[in-house]
Amino acid sequence: MQLSIKEMTDSYAIEIVNWRYVPPYDFYNIKSGKEELDELLNNQYKAIIDQNENLVGFYCSGQAAQVPKGNGFGVYNETLIDIGLGVRPDLTGKGLGSQFFKFILIDIEDTTKHSSFRLTVAKFNSRAIRLYENFSFTKEKEFHTERAEFTTMVRRGNKIS
Repeated sequence: MQLSIKEMTDSYAIEIVNWRYVPPYDFYNIKSGKEELDELLNNQYKAIIDQNENLVGFYCSGQAAQVPKGNGFGVYNETLIDIGLGVRPDLTGKGLGSQFFKFILIDIEDTTKHSSFRLTVAKFNSRAIRLYENFSFTKEKEFHTERAEFTTMVRRGNKIS
């Protein structure tokens, strides 16, 4: 699959908030309200499209990639680039994760000139955790909210590209 980055648009954002994942991944379903659309359009989110111009996923970085309640547990005290991502539901579990994630890491490395990253992942999401471990991310800190338990995973240095 040939991937490229596009600026997030209204139509991409509307498509993303209408994605619906099967349980237990329905935890990642985004509400389709104005606040959620505004967040997707806040310039911290990028759309990822395939060679046919189909939206296949997105990523965000910075504060948009953090779980706000994690601040109360001190999990974001270290200065790292936070990454969040999502894949179109019908593409999950199809073996595309490594290509998709590597593409994101290379783009962020190229645009920020940094190679130390942090992800926050729901502890139940073993598929994502395995993927991140394959890219040398290690589990670092844990915290919980009323919705879920989370683990931060960190990768320091060692450029992908």
